[in-house]
Amino acid sequence: MFIGHFAVGFAAKRLAPRASLGTLFLAAQFVDLLWPTLLLLGVERVRIEPGITRVTPLDFEYYPWSHSLLAALGWGLAFATGYFAIRRLGREALVVGLAVPSHWLLDLVVHRPDLPLHTGASPLLGMGLWNSVAGTLALETSLFAWGVWLYVRCTRPVNATGTWALGGFVACLLLVYALNLFGQPPPGVRAIAWAGQAQWLLVGWGYWIDARRRTLAVTRPVTAASGKGPVTSRPG
Repeated sequence: MFIGHFAVGFAAKRLAPRASLGTLFLAAQFVDLLWPTLLLLGVERVRIEPGITRVTPLDFEYYPWSHSLLAALGWGLAFATGYFAIRRLGREALVVGLAVPSHWLLDLVVHRPDLPLHTGASPLLGMGLWNSVAGTLALETSLFAWGVWLYVRCTRPVNATGTWALGGFVACLLLVYALNLFGQPPPGVRAIAWAGQAQWLLVGWGYWIDARRRTLAVTRPVTAASGKGPVTSRPG
């Protein structure tokens, strides 16, 4: 899954308005940002086998430090703890922390049974939606449209850049997604790993977008016992 993970980052802005979109992308996509480096270091392994699924030719042989459930939960806890230590925003820290293991849950739907539960000798799980191009497209594009829609609903551009930076980002992701789906298999594992590092540019793009959009005021009801009406606050 690719654009589906970015959908989580977009949607999470509604729940964590004071977190930057770049941070939310970083959390939702973190295990796929970590994985290319572990490939280059030889810690994890992948093999190119065209036809292993209808969607991707990659056979994920060994990747428990990035893609096991236990690792994803651990990385999520580290993200939440670090974010709270820096920003002191409990709600945002919780959302950021949960965005990390959301990656494993979405991968569970599309992967063949290759996702480990932990870093030892583990059962391998996966529902195999990647065996259907149509099913994969329907799920990911629906998730992506939903996430972008939620982000647009809760933010407004402060200038023209805030509009076209977001539009350009969406178009770029869709283009990359189409090339991954319908393009030729990668030439080698190192090419996969180095191409994967380019995803950091997408995280930076998220920070750039969010800096040029404002989050709409958040209105939270106050209990009747307080004797006050709704309180409107603007995220800082």
